[in-house]
Amino acid sequence: MDKERKFSAIAVVFGSCGDRYVLEGYSPKVSFAEMLERAKKVPDLTGIELIGGWHLHRDNAQEIVKQVADAGLQVSMILPELWSSAKWGLGSFAANDEKVRREAVDEVKQAMDLAARIECNAVCPWLGQDGYDYCFQIDYLKAWDRLIKGLRECADYLPTVKIAVEYKIKEPRTHCFVGTVGKAILLAKEVNRKNIGVTLDIGHALEAYENMAESVALLQQFGHLLFHLHLNDNYRLWDDDMIVGSVHTIELLELLYWLDKIGYDGWYSLDMFPYRENGQKAATEAIEWIKGLFRILDKIGPENIEKVIQQGDATEAMKLLRQGLLPPK
Repeated sequence: MDKERKFSAIAVVFGSCGDRYVLEGYSPKVSFAEMLERAKKVPDLTGIELIGGWHLHRDNAQEIVKQVADAGLQVSMILPELWSSAKWGLGSFAANDEKVRREAVDEVKQAMDLAARIECNAVCPWLGQDGYDYCFQIDYLKAWDRLIKGLRECADYLPTVKIAVEYKIKEPRTHCFVGTVGKAILLAKEVNRKNIGVTLDIGHALEAYENMAESVALLQQFGHLLFHLHLNDNYRLWDDDMIVGSVHTIELLELLYWLDKIGYDGWYSLDMFPYRENGQKAATEAIEWIKGLFRILDKIGPENIEKVIQQGDATEAMKLLRQGLLPPK
């Protein structure tokens, strides 16, 4: 398991994170240049994710990419903005309003154009506003048909750019259409394009009461669909976006094992909201946790882990973990 891994973070990790109680954030606002200054001080961080329309657009792409490169980083992913504007309040790709649907598809296409232009070649649409809050509010068949057709149009627009759809069970809607790994797989299979895959946000998986490692295995089993990875942690009740490894440490250990087992070689990208913490320190700590857990896996030995898995003996699995995690007597 000793190999180079690429670490990235969404730019907002290094900004002022607001919530619905303190909208302006818990620390002073900073510019994008200041975010990069903080990011470049994080050891082993080599990538930065940008939100289309927030950090990056057609007119400033060249300037922003130069700023990122001057900070010793590269753009790892572009996230089309489909959730934070009021116009998406009743949906984006699945909205009843055809004009809104067209704007959503165009938003993803613009992000794809930018991704191709700067040789990032990957976008991560999160359809967070596509869902519902009440019974009898939605025609589910029409909504899913719109999701499929919209994503298929985007995939055909630029086949060289990967589209990694991110799923989430709830928030901002009480029910998001693309809410689980199973739904994300169904959607990708129905769109049926080689450049359509899935972003596994492990916090979203936890919130949906998934086992993160099983989610990785399912994405592998049904078409090698794991295109991208967002890392954070929570208590399963909400998308808390905490420091990686802070709550579900053993489950994270199993996730990292399975990422290596399937040969995942993409970005390990931090999607955290350090509301009251220093973002630079939070990102540094998250990466150290990931690296440290990989060292534990190396110490235990993948062949020993595989042997225990094939035995299916929970007590032997716990023994192996205890010996790897705890100091000897």
